[in-house]
Amino acid sequence: MTIQPARTTRVLNVSVPPEMYASIEETARLENRTKSELIREAFRHYQFVRRWQVIRQWGAETAGQLGIFTDEQLEEFLEA
Repeated sequence: MTIQPARTTRVLNVSVPPEMYASIEETARLENRTKSELIREAFRHYQFVRRWQVIRQWGAETAGQLGIFTDEQLEEFLEA
């Protein structure tokens, strides 16, 4: 009996429209990557973009609370 090492990944089943599936397959083939690698990269990119959206939203809210509405006002605030 052979003992298998523990998996270092988890399986995730995702449904996508047929056109998207074909596009994922084609992109993976053209880039010589697996569909899993492509989807992992897409999710990492989503997380990066989402974090910056949250940071920008916080910055806009904070600036508004400080009465900063233009780039010029921000420059003045930062120089003070």
